Amino acid sequence: MQLGADHVRVRVPATSANLGPGFDALGLALALHDVLEVRALASDDVVVDVEGEGAGEVPGDESHLVVRALRAALDVAGAPQTGLHLTCVNRVPHGRGLGSSAAAVVAGIVAARALVADPSVLDDDVALGLATAIEGHPDNAAPAVLGGATVAWESGTPGAGARAVRLDVHPDLRATVLVPSARLATSRARGVLPAHVPHADAAFNAGRSALLVEALTRRPDLLLDATDDRLHQGYRAGVMPTTSELVRALRARGLAATVSGAGPTVLVLAAAERLDEVAGVADELVGGSADWSVRRLDVDTRGVVAERL
Repeated sequence: MQLGADHVRVRVPATSANLGPGFDALGLALALHDVLEVRALASDDVVVDVEGEGAGEVPGDESHLVVRALRAALDVAGAPQTGLHLTCVNRVPHGRGLGSSAAAVVAGIVAARALVADPSVLDDDVALGLATAIEGHPDNAAPAVLGGATVAWESGTPGAGARAVRLDVHPDLRATVLVPSARLATSRARGVLPAHVPHADAAFNAGRSALLVEALTRRPDLLLDATDDRLHQGYRAGVMPTTSELVRALRARGLAATVSGAGPTVLVLAAAERLDEVAGVADELVGGSADWSVRRLDVDTRGVVAERL
């Protein structure tokens, strides 16, 4: 497989995983994007320029996550490796539960897809499988690839890998995110989860996850009940107490608040007509605090997109 282009641009959305009860399965793409440009170089050099989130922090060499994902995708495609010049404009916050690492991995894979002569060898199924192999689970990668809301799972069929289905969310659905200045490593948030949970809690979450599919696609009025969780958020309260208290306070006001991914961002899902209500409660709870920012976000319905330049 040869390269078919030497300069491509990729836009990839932020994502929120779990959405309350759908632990490691449900995800949502949000209209907040990282933009990546990749130039293939005739030399073996690797240059990574970063603007925005992660500037001055993330590696500028082969160890950069986008570079690693891109090289893995080129190998899968059977394409030659090449020198690379990456320009990353990062708007997805790092370490906040908005899928920044999944965005980087998916961007690298899809950049490789745009570079190779036959992009079909890195179609969405292959991209999701490779992203999951790198990320460890598909809940953020699936909405980053497909857009909208997604249900993702690891197939029990040998060799089938990760799979996902896309849900067309209700056109009135909107997201509000309360993003803290502090970060939280996903490994720390996962480390406090128990190895076993009560059967009643597992059954509760199974029912709420099924209800959430209906709420996301047809019945936003059911979002408060549908986003209730007993499987992970309570166990994580100790490592993000302010986040946990905000979720509790928002839900007490009748708003469908959850921890976004592994946290510590708070996600509130609501129909468009309730956005002012969400904003008012959010302002009451964190308004004026330098430690929190509040943003309204549409649902990203396209997922990752790429173009040859």
